[in-house]
Amino acid sequence: MVEKSEILQIVPRLPGKNDGVGDYARTLAQRLSERGQVETLFATADSALAQKNFAHVILHYVNYGYQKRGVPFALTSVLREIRARCRGRFLTIFHELHASGPPWQSAFWLRPWQRQIARSIAQMSDAAIVSSETMLRELRQLRPDISASVHPVFSNFGEPALSPDQLANRSPHRWVICGGTALLERSVRSFRAIVDRIPEEIAVRELFVIGGNENPAVRASVAAVYDRRRRSQSAATTNIRVDYQPEIDAVEASQILTSCSFAWLDYFHRRDVPTDIILKSSVFAGLCAHGVVPVFPHRGSAIGIKDDLLPGPCFIDRNTSNLPAPETAAKMRADFYNWHHRHAAAEYVVGDIAMTLGLEQFKSN
Repeated sequence: MVEKSEILQIVPRLPGKNDGVGDYARTLAQRLSERGQVETLFATADSALAQKNFAHVILHYVNYGYQKRGVPFALTSVLREIRARCRGRFLTIFHELHASGPPWQSAFWLRPWQRQIARSIAQMSDAAIVSSETMLRELRQLRPDISASVHPVFSNFGEPALSPDQLANRSPHRWVICGGTALLERSVRSFRAIVDRIPEEIAVRELFVIGGNENPAVRASVAAVYDRRRRSQSAATTNIRVDYQPEIDAVEASQILTSCSFAWLDYFHRRDVPTDIILKSSVFAGLCAHGVVPVFPHRGSAIGIKDDLLPGPCFIDRNTSNLPAPETAAKMRADFYNWHHRHAAAEYVVGDIAMTLGLEQFKSN
């Protein structure tokens, strides 16, 4: 009989509602438990030392999650003590490595210290996971010999099995904006500026705004999207429905996403960030897992794993756009869906994590 493995997952905050990293950690624990004799304990860094020894440790590293300026120097000493008591492997999932920004922002000046902390954590890790090829290159600059693999984050909205017909037969006029509270507010605000530029063949007739907490600013922006679109179109094309659902549960969100064709996603604060960094976003993962085509507010670089690239990226900015025609969008939805299941499906990622940790109970599965 295979002995039960006890795993400690260190997280910035204990898993709860509307927390991408916490949801990722909880889903990982659930999948490990379902597939084998694995028991997981969650702990924050300031409480982990009070726990007993563990067979394996998984650290979810988000620099700003552990210190408000993104320089958690105290974390490294805590991790060294935990590492010394770990009987098995120490795996770090780098959700972030460091921040970047212009000289007038603190992230610019703090970046060297953020890189130093990330390097220290990489050096004490037996293995690492990052979400994109860009992050892998950055990690190897910090520790060239680290054993690391690339796995985009999986969807926190579920990963339904969809037939070709379910991917193809959708209205091109159903759009969605989803995410946490801050992302929703930014995305709805920028969507207002471009909604008139969407071609009529895929123009918004239904807009779902889902996720985050109840936010008066988002609700006001949603109403403004409707009013602006209504004033800009003829009476024959004003049949638009806007549905704002904050604090929606994953099952309801999945049902909505399964019916949508396009999503507006204003994720990046800066245009010079490589677009494949989006693969650390559970919102982007949720869109791909449901076959929804993400649309960004500016032109971006290729998104992919090695030579397996996603379509686009699609975008609308002030001057140009590259939105697909409805017949092209149907194939594009299938491409996003299939790519996600090749590279980011939870079952696939969790299996690789289990093998990285050397969990005996997974070797015969």
